Amino acid sequence: MTSLQNKIDFAIVFRVKNANPNGDPLNGNRPRTDYEGLGEVTDVCLKRKLRDRLLEADHPIFVQSDDRRAKGDEYKSLAERAKGVLGDKLGGAETAKLACAEWFDVRAFGQLFAIKSGKKAKKAEAGDDAGGDTGISIGIRGPVSIQSAFSVEPVSVTSTQITKSVSGEGDGSKRGSDTMGMKHRVDAGIYASYGSINPQLAERTGFSAEDAAIIKAILPKLFENDASSARPEGSMEILKVVWWQHSGKSGLCSSAKVHRSVLIDGEGNITVEKIEGLKAEIIDGF
Repeated sequence: MTSLQNKIDFAIVFRVKNANPNGDPLNGNRPRTDYEGLGEVTDVCLKRKLRDRLLEADHPIFVQSDDRRAKGDEYKSLAERAKGVLGDKLGGAETAKLACAEWFDVRAFGQLFAIKSGKKAKKAEAGDDAGGDTGISIGIRGPVSIQSAFSVEPVSVTSTQITKSVSGEGDGSKRGSDTMGMKHRVDAGIYASYGSINPQLAERTGFSAEDAAIIKAILPKLFENDASSARPEGSMEILKVVWWQHSGKSGLCSSAKVHRSVLIDGEGNITVEKIEGLKAEIIDGF
C-alpha cells in the first residue's frame, strides 16, 4: 500500500455542556484550565478517544485501555502484547516495520518500544553486575499529530458536594457510613483542537491515504460510546471537523497559517478564511 502523498491539516470544534471533559488528577479531578481560565483537553486524552473509536471499528490498536480491549486480547501489558504478537522478531531490525504494519495507532501516532537486555537478565540470575546494559529502545515517529484542545472563551467550573451511602460490608442489613466527595463540571464551553498528517513521516511508518480517510471518518464520532458519570450522553458533541488536503507533500503553506484560518465564536459557529489553492472541507459532527 502506497504511503500518504499529500499533507493534511485538520481542525476539530466541539461543545461541552455540564460535563468534565478532562479531569486533572493533581487538582482533585477538576476540569483542566489554563491560567487565563480557558478550558483544556490534552492531546493524550483526545488520542485515547481516537484509539477507542478505531478499536470499535475493528482496527488493531497497540495501546488499549483496560476497560476497552479487542475481543480475545488477554495481554496484561504493552510488553506482553508486543512480545505475543511480534514474537522473537521483537527487538530486531524489522521491529518498527512489523509494528507499523500490525497496529494502526503505531503507524499513526508512533510508539517507543523499550526492550530489556537478555544479557542483563542472565547476569542478574548469576549474581553478576550487568555493567549498565539496560537493553535497547526503538522509537517510531508517527505522522499524525494532534494538539491539546482549548476553549475559545474562559469556562465556568461548578463544583458540587456529593455523598455516598451504601452497605458495602456484612450481610447488607447495616447502613454504611456516608462518604463525602466532590464532583466538578464545565457549565458550557466551545473547544477547538488542531492537527496535521505529515507525508514524510508517513513514508517511514507506511501510513497511507486509506488510513487518513479512516481518521477523517472517525473524527466526527470522537465522543460516541464515551459516556461516563463525568461525561453523560449528549454532554460532549463534535460540531464541525475541518479538513484540508494539500496538493503535495510539503503543503501550500504552513500548518500554523491553515489553523489560523478557522474563526470560531462562543456559540460554536465557524468561519474558514480562504487560502488560495487550498480547499477546506467542512464536515458536520455525527
